[in-house]
Amino acid sequence: MDEFDVVVIGGGSGSQVATAAAKEGLEAAVIEPGPLGGACITRGCVPSKALIHRADVVDGIRRAERFGVGASLEDVAYDEITSSIRETVYGKAERQAESLEEAENVALYRGEGRFVDEHTVAIDPVVDGDGAPADGDGSDDGDGERIRGETIVIAVGSRPTMPPVDGLEDVDVLTSDDALYLDERPDELVVIGGGYIGAELGYFFGALGADISIVGRSDELVPWEDGDVSTAVTDGLERYCELYTGYEAVEASEDGQRVTVTAEPSDDGGGESVELEADDVLVAAGRRPNTDTLEIENAGVETDADGYVEIDERLETSVDGIWALGDVLGDEPYKHAADYEARIVATNVLETVERTVDYGAMPHAIFTSPRVASVGRTEAELEEADREYESVRVSYDAAPLGLILDPDEGFVKVLAAPDGEILGCHVVGPEAPTLIQEVVVAMDGGGTVDDVADPVHVHPALSEVVYAAFDELSSRPYSTAPDWRDAGDE
Repeated sequence: MDEFDVVVIGGGSGSQVATAAAKEGLEAAVIEPGPLGGACITRGCVPSKALIHRADVVDGIRRAERFGVGASLEDVAYDEITSSIRETVYGKAERQAESLEEAENVALYRGEGRFVDEHTVAIDPVVDGDGAPADGDGSDDGDGERIRGETIVIAVGSRPTMPPVDGLEDVDVLTSDDALYLDERPDELVVIGGGYIGAELGYFFGALGADISIVGRSDELVPWEDGDVSTAVTDGLERYCELYTGYEAVEASEDGQRVTVTAEPSDDGGGESVELEADDVLVAAGRRPNTDTLEIENAGVETDADGYVEIDERLETSVDGIWALGDVLGDEPYKHAADYEARIVATNVLETVERTVDYGAMPHAIFTSPRVASVGRTEAELEEADREYESVRVSYDAAPLGLILDPDEGFVKVLAAPDGEILGCHVVGPEAPTLIQEVVVAMDGGGTVDDVADPVHVHPALSEVVYAAFDELSSRPYSTAPDWRDAGDE
């Protein structure tokens, strides 16, 4: 049995812990049954944003007349779009695997890992279409190869989950994994789920001309966001999709090439059920951790009722020497969060200092139209916590470039304590995921409103919208922040 200092189960962000250990001269192993890089590279954020970029191009052409530019859309080569993206992202995954295989002190095992005990992992080889083990050696004793690790990192990610909808198991549904690489664009599509995945894919297909119906249980899309953000996303998606917010899918059936989804009001407040027919149904109702594949009970690692791994503030599990990061934790299901957690785990495993995790300045973004980016608390969370705060919302047209771009929706909302501590910031509009970053830097350093308002901002850049919002809450006696909001007044 091969023995290692560090064994990582999962070839996404967790592999960074293995390579860090190898650089320190330790022996490390990574176990991964699929493409390297995790879901983000091949089945998540990267290919989906590549698709959304194409949707932005199409949408820009259709809206060009708004800016006095005559333009028309002649054709969308859908299969060329998806095949090109697939080639790019899977090429990246292959190069990442080659790099890992060539690295000193790192062994890559192709298979699914499962615990035998606290320090032993069995590896079940991936079987190809011909029924042979993926490693091609023809050996499979039915129990998998076994390796031992002094330290083990659980980083197996998550997968789409199926909601309890009658008949759904008999329907050939799409998940977010499937929807990224279709050869043809569906003409009609029902999306079950009003979260960020359903909203993003609904925007993509809707912008490319498909008839999209989104069914979401809450009264607005992305309901966990700040209320102003949820409203902006919901209003924005109405330009591309038929929205059935406040509805829950209860039944699905398939008849030949057509799918029917029955949805009922989700709040017991009356109202009639609706039947939605389409070519396909896309289920985007959340994800579940892949811990059920690990036989994790053999190691004694504790999980909650939903299968998420229980960890302490250092990301160590209930068992000494076993750590966890990424989607198996559940709190921050983002690639950048998993990368941050990998740094925490690597530090705690490889150094004598102890580092604790802090999600207080963890940002996230939603790539719809409008774009969204947020960090910190929402207004509802502050009210629930009975926290005293001040709030300001400044529209994009406060800055000259924001006025020039003329977005349908655009604002920066800042939430701050009376002493100036930044409690949250929410940006809606063009380049929101980029604009939020200076706020993240300020919050990460324990900064205040003045730490964003004091530095000089480029003129005329969209960052002036952020500047203008924080300037309104600033304690400085003098202001040079732009305000072009009266320029559009008649």
